[in-house]
Amino acid sequence: MDSAAVRERAGELPRSPGVYLFLDDREVVLYVGKAVELRARVRSYADPRSARIRRMVERARGIDFAVTDTETQALLLEANLIKRHQPRYNVRLKDDKSYPLVQLTDHEFPRIEVTRDPDDSATVYGPYTDKGRVDTVVKALRETYGVRGCSDHKFAGRNRPCLDYDIGLCTAPCTGEITREGYVADVESVKRFFEGEAGVLADPIRRAMEAASQDRQFERAAHLRDRLAAVEAFHGGGGEAVVARDRRTVDVLGVAIEGERATVARLRSEDGKLVDRERHTLSTPGDDGETDGVAGVLAAFVPQYYAERALPDELLVPERPEGEEVAAWLEREGVSLRVPGAGREATLVDLALKNARGGVGRRDEAGALADALAAAYPDLPARIERIEGFDVSHAQGRAVVGSNVAFVGGSPKKGDYRRKKLDDRNDDYANMRDLVHWRADRAVAGRDERPDPDLLLIDGGEGQLAAAREALADAGWDVPAVGLAKREERVITPEGSYDWPGDAPHLHLLQRVRDEAHRFAVQYHQTLRDEVRTVLDDVPGVGPRTRRRLLRRFGSVENVREATVEDLTSVEGVGPKTAETLRRRL
Repeated sequence: MDSAAVRERAGELPRSPGVYLFLDDREVVLYVGKAVELRARVRSYADPRSARIRRMVERARGIDFAVTDTETQALLLEANLIKRHQPRYNVRLKDDKSYPLVQLTDHEFPRIEVTRDPDDSATVYGPYTDKGRVDTVVKALRETYGVRGCSDHKFAGRNRPCLDYDIGLCTAPCTGEITREGYVADVESVKRFFEGEAGVLADPIRRAMEAASQDRQFERAAHLRDRLAAVEAFHGGGGEAVVARDRRTVDVLGVAIEGERATVARLRSEDGKLVDRERHTLSTPGDDGETDGVAGVLAAFVPQYYAERALPDELLVPERPEGEEVAAWLEREGVSLRVPGAGREATLVDLALKNARGGVGRRDEAGALADALAAAYPDLPARIERIEGFDVSHAQGRAVVGSNVAFVGGSPKKGDYRRKKLDDRNDDYANMRDLVHWRADRAVAGRDERPDPDLLLIDGGEGQLAAAREALADAGWDVPAVGLAKREERVITPEGSYDWPGDAPHLHLLQRVRDEAHRFAVQYHQTLRDEVRTVLDDVPGVGPRTRRRLLRRFGSVENVREATVEDLTSVEGVGPKTAETLRRRL
């Protein structure tokens, strides 16, 4: 776009807060920005302030926008869109969290739900930073107005109301318990609440609270009081409000930049004690050596990082974040933002800077892994940030389970771990096929809130990898996959295998993922196996605890059967008499 085209498009935009998106000729998002006034902010791109932004504008072929009610919502929506689209010209935190939204679908009987990936045709509100408060408010709305929250599959073809109707969460439009006109009127009341009319929900809750108090139902009254507080706080500060904190927390940030990569080190102090240290990687669009600098990196990092994370009481930084939006948001949230000049706080910032510089200087496992696999998968990103590992565990076809672990930035992300009970059969290939198919089906159908990984790691060799790739192809999920064989530590790809040096950092990364997937699968298998009734239950002298110890020691009933009396008596709770009984009965 040239300057005239930018000015012309800017003139069509409203004078409201919101976000804007520069798009290329394929409608790929190049850049996302926020604005207090969309028209004035977009017009400024007719005279770009830097060579990088000038190149972005030249590549752009269109500008899209979204209006928000407040500057805070614009800030949070910008962070959401950056995470979703990963635009080339934004500073991007390599992290997968995003802010929750509330959507009302466009069905004949609309559904309300909290989501991070709303339908294109839905009416969407948010984003919000406190998911717990959003859940509380949505539940209160459903109890007050009976708007359904069920899936389309559950809604269709019912001949009697479901449990939500019985407990007062839904008015059951699926079976005609309410007319469409009445239901739509209730939905309009919900919309009025999200558009700022807090009394639509607060007033009924307040009346119910007062009635409960008069009836001496003090526990219910206290519950309604807490709910009323959440509802009344919901619209404060653009949907957010200051939350009372039980103890003083301080986050300290340090930034180091090298080329197109920045590292932010975060230290956390609670009650004056350092309790946590971590590093985060950001991709910075630094063409020709140009970067956004420390202030620009912090302006991108802070809103993207604190999605669904509790804000600290204080935030210490080496420089103030670029622009005033982030500082204003933190102030509204009750967070003290400071750049310390001396004393203990300045020492903490120096320590964070040292941690950040150490992160930049470390061997880049993720980048090395992408380079090493480039021949097999040319379209891999420059750094493989998210890896999901898969393994299957069973005892000769019994208690078959699968694990799905996730690593982000080289570290386990345990909140994204999943496990699944599989059909009992002694077929490792079929079990792996079913496990990967389950993950792929959920991803393709949009039923898995986790983002797609950059790489799948299969615990096993060529057979397991072939089974996994067959599942991916059948489900239509286009994600690269490799295997890691235990015995020889060979990396298996569709193009062949790699025998990397034992000290290769990218091999160490895959080994950590593989080992964690194996541990998680075995742990679940042992739990499930211990719950399964076996012939050991019929052996006199063998109770549930002894049975679990035997299975954990020998792995299966078959191995217990083959054990010697000496082996059996080595298990706690098994004496010579019980060991002889086991040998005789098995």
